[in-house]
Amino acid sequence: MLTPPAVRKGSKVALVAPASRIDKSIVDSLVDAFRTHPDEFPGGCLEVYPSVWEAGACGSYAADLSCRVADLRSALEDDDVDLVICARGGYGCVHLLDLVRDSVSVSHPKWLVGFSDVSALHALFFRQGIASIHGGMAKQLVENPDCGYGSYRSLLKRLVESDAPRFSYASKPTSMDIPGRGEGILLGGNLAVLNGLAATPYDLPGECLVRDAILFIEDISEPIYAVERMLWHLHLQGVLKEAKGIVVGRFTEWKPDRNFSSMYDMISSAFRQWNVSCPVAFNFPVGHCDENVPLIEGAPVRLTVSSTGSLLESL
Repeated sequence: MLTPPAVRKGSKVALVAPASRIDKSIVDSLVDAFRTHPDEFPGGCLEVYPSVWEAGACGSYAADLSCRVADLRSALEDDDVDLVICARGGYGCVHLLDLVRDSVSVSHPKWLVGFSDVSALHALFFRQGIASIHGGMAKQLVENPDCGYGSYRSLLKRLVESDAPRFSYASKPTSMDIPGRGEGILLGGNLAVLNGLAATPYDLPGECLVRDAILFIEDISEPIYAVERMLWHLHLQGVLKEAKGIVVGRFTEWKPDRNFSSMYDMISSAFRQWNVSCPVAFNFPVGHCDENVPLIEGAPVRLTVSSTGSLLESL
């Protein structure tokens, strides 16, 4: 995997909206924060692309398809842009995959940041052999919570401004963890989005079948049975057997059903049923949560799970 070069001080940071529309107040706040606290952000000048300002001119989408495609292409091909931040997720990134593929090139790689629906774009970058960052977007950059590992802004800045970016995140132990140690290429994201890309050229979990990989998953507002169905897909595909480690991130806004009192009870039960033997860390701070630490998709990592907790670290 090719790691994009470090973000240069003074370079342009592109804010694009490849999926759903974003509240203009969040954008205004981010623009103001870049202007008043420039040292807290990587790069230099924030450039807000037209798709961000359309604000739902095309139903739930940030803009029509042509605008979203043009913006992402322009940001990826602009030599003055070192960092591309997606404004928000929602739905719509899948529309862009084939249309922007040629712009995701090893000849001018740059960092892409986002999560949730942006998992589709991470799958595209992975397919093209370029690392990207699964992390918070405009809202998290505005709210800038201290997640126990430092502020999100500082975590992101440290990653993208380094010539050799590294990360190390620890989480507390849970009764569902499966102890062990595994090493591999980190890949994953939003489970529903990744499930929708199965058996396509952008099948990210499927990479576990052909290379050593550490898989991470998260999701929001999915019924327990729906997540179970997606996990069955991964199991029948052989992904869970071949993974060198699994990071179960935050699953949020679910409701108990007649079969399971919690989402994590279901996942743990399924893993036991399928005799998942690789190390598994539950409740890791990634996903639709305040912590949502930035992770480098495509980075070589080590996952260590023990009675004292879990540690995910780049190598």
